[in-house]
Amino acid sequence: MAEVGRASGSQQKRRLQWRPWLRSLHRDAGYLAVGLTIVYALSGLAVNHITDWDPSFRQFSRSHRITAPLPADAEAAAKAVLAELKLEEKPREVYASETSKLEIVLERSTLHVARDTRTVLEEGQQPRPFLRLANWLHLNRGKKAWTYIADGYAVLLLYLAISGLFMIPGRKGLLGRGALLAALGAAIPVAYVVLSGGPEAKSGTAPDRPSTAP
Repeated sequence: MAEVGRASGSQQKRRLQWRPWLRSLHRDAGYLAVGLTIVYALSGLAVNHITDWDPSFRQFSRSHRITAPLPADAEAAAKAVLAELKLEEKPREVYASETSKLEIVLERSTLHVARDTRTVLEEGQQPRPFLRLANWLHLNRGKKAWTYIADGYAVLLLYLAISGLFMIPGRKGLLGRGALLAALGAAIPVAYVVLSGGPEAKSGTAPDRPSTAP
């Protein structure tokens, strides 16, 4: 009987040896996913509130004063303004909005020049250093190779989610508390779709459905 018990215990031990391997792979996959998770999480928070702010750029407005008189010619006046403000960027457009007003349109800003007072109101936007890059990656603006990296990250997240279900045996794992928490997590998106009405709630149609119109 003792030998049978030892044999049974040995078989059970061999049966459970896959969990340490699963935990090791889960741990290493988690380390590998840290950088991309930070990028996608912060970008997701920023883009979720796009109606409240611009997640990639910040708006600015500042005033300048020109010391020297400006030439009558619009192009020459624009060059003089840019030189005094130490802006080396080539204007995209220069035009006179009124007799005494000059507009200088740059890549990410516009200079509103008042000739009579020699004042310049500069309005534009500046990129948010980290968030702009994170949003560019998150929204897959880069295409090409990043598509495969994003796909790989998605697969990695799937592995982390599925492997996490089986890491702990018994009542603290999938056979007990783990199953309850997993069901609760899965119920959140389902409940929201049901309560909100889903994609057709606002317009009464399915905007995400492919059109069959010719």
